Parts: sequence; structure tokens; C-alpha cells
Amino acid sequence: MLDSLIAELRDREHQFTIYRSGTQPEIEAWLADHGVAVESRSLPPGGPEPYLEIETAGEVVGIIGIDAIEGLVEPPIRRPGDRDGISEGYRVLFDVLEQTVVSGMHRRELLAVSREIEDRAYRVGEGTLRVSLQTLSTFRSQIDLYRTLAAETTLDIHIYGRDDWTPPTTTGVSYHTEEAERFEPYWALAYDGGPTDSQACGLVAREHSNGYTGFWMNDPALVEEVVTALTAGGAGSREADAGF
Repeated sequence: MLDSLIAELRDREHQFTIYRSGTQPEIEAWLADHGVAVESRSLPPGGPEPYLEIETAGEVVGIIGIDAIEGLVEPPIRRPGDRDGISEGYRVLFDVLEQTVVSGMHRRELLAVSREIEDRAYRVGEGTLRVSLQTLSTFRSQIDLYRTLAAETTLDIHIYGRDDWTPPTTTGVSYHTEEAERFEPYWALAYDGGPTDSQACGLVAREHSNGYTGFWMNDPALVEEVVTALTAGGAGSREADAGF
């Protein structure tokens, strides 16, 4: 089902056009390198500053100045709740590329997107956050972060992965391993938005030999589809009943 979501959005008609003069901006090269359709057009002398135009299904849905877009080439990795040093440009770019299938992403880029989703869940402070990190051992490096999420919020947190490691018990965190092999190619997060689905967001990425292909979303209906994919089939679980 997660594969079908990627295929469905890959067929969506997106077009990114860079209007510029002079050298190629980093974001243009990043989009091209990551399989996103991008065109470049020249601005006349004395024209406006370089900008990015986004079209969906032939309709212009957004325009943003290139100078306002920062941080995707070297995305920030920080803990949820830490807003210091995060440029507004990076946050805008996160929204601009929503529902765009991106290929060749690396772990650092996926971690940056994951942190955006975890941060929103942290700031809302309630609701359900579901995370598939392929194997439970992958979760080892995330234990402290999720302890903080569980301790400082009322989030209901579910972790999915192949049972190759026994994580420490953490109140508020449940681990799901039965039939988890079907999730193993995927890095996925789904946050339901808590009291309002306008805060719902998620990420789906499938691992390949040259990185990950996937997309992130702010659409509650798409988030619900990810939740359905993660919870279908009666996957078994074990829930922590002890403290840290």
C-alpha cells in the first residue's frame, strides 16, 4: 500500500521552474539531482530577483524567492522543540515540496524531514505518532529523543520494525514487530494532528540501492492512508509498562 501511495503521487503533475540570471542556485541542482522536474529560465537585466515557480496540474500554486530558500542541501538536524537556528526558508521549502516524490534522498535529508514531523507532534503535545524505522535496531540512536517526546507530551507513540533488537521499556511507547518485514523497506512517519487534523503530517520513503525515494505530506487524508498501511494486518505489539 505504501508503494501505491508513492506511485500515485509520482503521477501527479508537478513542475518547478527557476527564473534566474547568472550561476545555477544550489536548490536547482538539488531538485535535478533528486529526480524532481525542474526548468531554468532567464531573467532580463534589471528584472526581479531569482525565484522559484511551482505548478501543479498546470496551475501556478506558489512563487518564492530563491534567497528565501535555505538549508535543504545541508538540512538541519535538531531535537524537537529546538527552533533556534532553523531558517524560515527551510520551513517554507518543507511546505513547497509537500506531496512531491523525491528520489535519491539520503539518511540526513530524511532525518531532517522526520524532525519536522516530530517537532510538530511535540509542539501540539497530544495525538498519535507512528514511526516505521525498518528495524528496531535502527531505533537505538533515537531512544533519547523519543524518551523526551514521551515524557514531555501525552503523545501515544508506536514504533514499527523487524525484531532484531530489544529496545528499553519506555512509558508511552509501543513496539510492533509481527509482520514487520513488510515495513522493512520503508522509512515512514504518520502524525494524526492530535485535536485537529490540520496539524496532521507524515513521511513515506522506500529504500533503494542509491538512497530513498518518497514524499512528505500535510494532507490528513494521506496521513490516514499511511496509518492504515502501518496498522493493517493485525501487527503484534508490546507496550512498555515500566519507567525509563
